[in-house]
Amino acid sequence: NPGEGFEFSSKIKGASIPTEFIPSVEKGIVEALASGIKAGYPMVDVKVELIDGSSHDVDSSEMAFKIAGSMAIQEGAKRAKPVLLEPVMDVEVVTPEDFLGDVIGDLSRRRGKVEGQEQRGNALVVNAIVPLSEMFGYVGDLRSATQGRASYTMQFARYEEVPTSIAEEIVESTAGATAGARA
Repeated sequence: NPGEGFEFSSKIKGASIPTEFIPSVEKGIVEALASGIKAGYPMVDVKVELIDGSSHDVDSSEMAFKIAGSMAIQEGAKRAKPVLLEPVMDVEVVTPEDFLGDVIGDLSRRRGKVEGQEQRGNALVVNAIVPLSEMFGYVGDLRSATQGRASYTMQFARYEEVPTSIAEEIVESTAGATAGARA
């Protein structure tokens, strides 16, 4: 549910899980979501329903149910095929018309999607959506491409799914860094 955050509800009927342990299950889930499943990034916008479980008079404890909640979210998340999200920015570039092609080309190379352009005085305004990760170094590149005559602003727009090929690189590099840290 994009943008809806975390939602937890218990659908337990009867006493399969004593009510005093349900907050422990939720705490385990919240902690597992915070540490993430894919490349260690937190999971967001997740809805969890606790539908069944069991308890034991001797072995049941808050810690046991917290661990069970964490393990359940890890298993469920793997089946759900989570995706990586990245912040994308609303970018507005004000440029002289002579440099319009260079500006649009550069935004496209940065995985940007031009959403429109309009005239503003003697300049053209290009509106685009661009992943934040692609905007590093943009000010220098824009100045070079336009002889210092263009300017831009950007602000956060939303999160979007990272393309599969890039997500695979991120997961691999994170796995390699984690393995190196353990050695």
